[in-house]
Amino acid sequence: MTYYTRFVGLESHKDTIAIAVAKLGRGDAEYLGRIPNSEEAIGRWLNRKRRRWGSLDDVLMCYEAGPCGYALYRYLTARRVKCEVVAPGLTPKKPTDRIKTDRRDAMKLARLLRAGELTPIWVPDKAHEAFRTLLRAREAVVMDRTRARHQVSKLLLCRGVMPPEGINAWTERHERWLNTLEWEDPSERLVFCEYRQRIRESADRVLRFEKHIQEVVQMTPYSSAIMALQCLRGFGLITSATVYAELGAVARFARPSQLMSYAGLVPGEYSSGTKTRRLSITKAGNSHLRRVLVEAAWQYRHAPYVSKALQRRQVGQPLEVLRISWKAQTRLNGRYRRLLGRGKEKNRVAVAIARELLGFVWEILQVVSVPEAQPLAA
Repeated sequence: MTYYTRFVGLESHKDTIAIAVAKLGRGDAEYLGRIPNSEEAIGRWLNRKRRRWGSLDDVLMCYEAGPCGYALYRYLTARRVKCEVVAPGLTPKKPTDRIKTDRRDAMKLARLLRAGELTPIWVPDKAHEAFRTLLRAREAVVMDRTRARHQVSKLLLCRGVMPPEGINAWTERHERWLNTLEWEDPSERLVFCEYRQRIRESADRVLRFEKHIQEVVQMTPYSSAIMALQCLRGFGLITSATVYAELGAVARFARPSQLMSYAGLVPGEYSSGTKTRRLSITKAGNSHLRRVLVEAAWQYRHAPYVSKALQRRQVGQPLEVLRISWKAQTRLNGRYRRLLGRGKEKNRVAVAIARELLGFVWEILQVVSVPEAQPLAA
């Protein structure tokens, strides 16, 4: 176990980094100043501190995760400086603190790091981060396509134009019906055509993303884990890849309950004395993971059944994974029916199923061999 004598808080921004240090003991943190956020400036600062402190082996640094990403973490660890990236949502805050400056934030990080009150996050390697970025980019394009479709449907609604009976929205029949519409006003015709062109462009982008995702999954060292997750009902390639990309190093979750908390699917609570009050889910977690899990959870409202598509995804998978998949279907479908029978609202039931579904995801990833996770700096 490494013995640290100095704890450095870094308040990182696009252009600058505010730095403070707290020495071992109970003294207050010392503000060291502000430096440019560039590799050259950080390197010069490290060299000065090595000469002054003698060594950086007993120094632990940290900064909060944010839009600047992990470049600073990778730069420091490459130079054998211990560094942690901490979760900003889990940083303790005083309710009476109404003054926020970079100086105060850096000093607070240094004090809390010394006290062990900060929660480090898992930092992915560059390949895993690129894979996660790819899946999030596809999600953004799908949302853009959905917004464009809503614009078309609301334009038709405002003009009193309804699709014929029996035509479902955004099917091939619906597209053919849209092609037959005529607009007397040239401005409305232009708006309608531009909206539809945006839909087509978004659909083409989604296809390009999905094709590339398929290629990447086949070449990644964690393809076996993604293929095993597809044995679950409601878990296609995109859902399985998204779950694994957002989870990262599953080994850091010792219990399924920790995984459920990470996804923000556990219920909140506000209790005091003899009064107990249950709240809705915390949503204090990974929103990308939570979204795909709730979407997959709706599949378990149907009776347990192995479809042809699911059979194809299960070919060649371990028997233990297939057992877990069937156990998930029977248990979650029964729970869905029981909760509905108790008068629970359908959306709440789907969230409850998504929470339990994560337990089966955790169990499958314990069976399948997953590459070793990148360890945190400690």
